[in-house]
Amino acid sequence: MSGPISNFLKKYYLHFNAAAVVDASKGYNDHLEGGGKMMVTLAGAMSTGELGKILAEMIRQDKVHIISCTGANLEEDVMNLVAHDHYKRIPNYRELTAAEERALLDQGLNRVTDTCIPEEEAFRRIESKIFKRWQDAEKKGASYFPHEYLYQMLREGDLKEFYQIDPDDSWMVAAAEKNIPIVVPGWEDSTLGNIFAAHCIKGELKTHTVKSGIDYMTYLADWYLKNSSGKGVGFFQIGGGIAGDFPICVVPMLYQDLKYEDIPFWSYFCQISDSTTSYGSYSGAVPNEKITWGKLDEDTPKFIIESDATIVAPLVFAYVLGW
Repeated sequence: MSGPISNFLKKYYLHFNAAAVVDASKGYNDHLEGGGKMMVTLAGAMSTGELGKILAEMIRQDKVHIISCTGANLEEDVMNLVAHDHYKRIPNYRELTAAEERALLDQGLNRVTDTCIPEEEAFRRIESKIFKRWQDAEKKGASYFPHEYLYQMLREGDLKEFYQIDPDDSWMVAAAEKNIPIVVPGWEDSTLGNIFAAHCIKGELKTHTVKSGIDYMTYLADWYLKNSSGKGVGFFQIGGGIAGDFPICVVPMLYQDLKYEDIPFWSYFCQISDSTTSYGSYSGAVPNEKITWGKLDEDTPKFIIESDATIVAPLVFAYVLGW
């Protein structure tokens, strides 16, 4: 079933990166229709770019089965949910002077390209609620993943009084409702990760109260073993960095380091990246290099779309949704 966006892409996106958008979208659909599952990885500032508006629908329609994301993308979707009205857009961000950047800091506005996140309304609203969750877990001797604390808050309405957008436009709300697994490598490199570390330094919390990246890798390994039979698991990577590099390594780990037999490779691969193609760069390496690392096979469908993910990812998702 094709809607106007899908039909437009099929009619006009015929060559070069445009054709790769259509080919990758068809491949995504073929993978799902064959019974496969799909991981989506989020690098960059996709949540602040409000990709959640369409990613949430992908999750609700079972087009995404697991997510790997940076700590920033995990928290910034929730920040947008509770502080959207206080965000400030800076269309002329390329022209800002250092003094103007400092003025934004003094106003409590942290800039992500053309969008400023309001520190008081975004960070502090969440901090006051999640700190209590961390404390309660520690008192019980419990330990949870970073995304599990946010799931608890969303499901139990900790932040509902602050909602400023339709929760249907939040991918984290959709993920919490579906209880899909999330992997957040390097969570410490995020605002909430920094806040948690600060509380640990002050002696108010113990580091083990939030599970680490090694815990995430063992969690992912277990999930992959349970879900990679049949058509297998596809890998749809938005951007580069740790959000993609970390989870894709679970396959070689399982068969090289654990010596497990008959571990399937990732069975579909697409990366949207504006990184220059280069064999000296993880983000810019072409997919065939991943064959040499035991992540993809020679016949795995592979796609590279060299473009801005904020433009391309919604088009691919619209195609997959049949819009």
